[in-house]
Amino acid sequence: MTTSSGVAPAVHVAGLRKTFEVPVRDAGLRAAAKSVVRRETREVAAVDGVSFDVPAGEVVGFLGPNGAGKTTTLKMLSGLLYPTSGEALVLGHVPSKRESAFLRRITMVMGNRNQLQWDLPALDSYELIRAIYRLPRDEFRRTRDELIELLDLGPLVTKPVRQLSLGERMKAETCGALLHRPAVLFLDEPTIGLDVTAQKRIRSFVAEYNARTGATVLLTSHYMADVQALCKRVIVIHHGRILYDGALAALGERFAATKTIEVTLGDGQAGGGRPDLSGYGEVIGYDPDEGRTRLRVPRADAPRVTTRLLQDLPIADLTIEDPPIEDVIEQVFTSEAPSDPSSEEPADARSRAPAG
Repeated sequence: MTTSSGVAPAVHVAGLRKTFEVPVRDAGLRAAAKSVVRRETREVAAVDGVSFDVPAGEVVGFLGPNGAGKTTTLKMLSGLLYPTSGEALVLGHVPSKRESAFLRRITMVMGNRNQLQWDLPALDSYELIRAIYRLPRDEFRRTRDELIELLDLGPLVTKPVRQLSLGERMKAETCGALLHRPAVLFLDEPTIGLDVTAQKRIRSFVAEYNARTGATVLLTSHYMADVQALCKRVIVIHHGRILYDGALAALGERFAATKTIEVTLGDGQAGGGRPDLSGYGEVIGYDPDEGRTRLRVPRADAPRVTTRLLQDLPIADLTIEDPPIEDVIEQVFTSEAPSDPSSEEPADARSRAPAG
């Protein structure tokens, strides 16, 4: 499989599907007793015919609500789950075969899982990782020290992991996951639960690692700041199916039904009482100190409304913006999500395989 440029993509997915047999029963003692004798199940499609390619060196956001199929997809791509059907290739390897040459070139970082030994300093766990991957000692030390500097770990790596804060532990976990310099990173909620400072540090590190090594990154996150800082392209998945695959900047053009217009009046009207601009659009906010009013208008009406405002009022400042990306993503889910509840990812799908 090659792209239009003739180069094979780092990640190739075609018609990928994963189903689970989920037990079902009615409430009550009678139903519980019956299920012991004859267990009833239903088939749930956690991932339902997903197809996409990721070129080498690209950072792609993989977005969707809880239960959309994101983690199940990443687990299949990292070889932790065997697909029901379809094709998946990562760096030319079939992930489910878990070949050594494949495992040495990928990593998966999950924000809610640990790989470091809880009672040991991170440095000791790093030595274990060196032995597992059979890394040359000099190369390992150079990489380790570089990652420690990039992540600002410093003296933290000499403390037992259990003494680290969540943000400190996540940085140490990330360092450990990259000691073998993987060419493909699957990052599943790497900043979950972290404070703003720690999130920013992880985002900066991922960007720097991508720039230095040319690694391919597939990132899931509920924090849109992660996606906006790292990804030019996003794949939106819901109920196991892809709803959008394209530029992040174009997402608003396709799905945002409204524009936000901020209007600041001049000629002494700021602070002179709240103006009534409801005739131009839906008023969603007002700053009395600046005399700034926020209007929400249909996207198609934005040029006409802007012209009316400029003609009718003494405008000191006017800006037109797309709605926040979080609102756009929500619009994607509500406007194109399939209604079949059987396509939802089972709640325990995340725990069916080890994090690795």
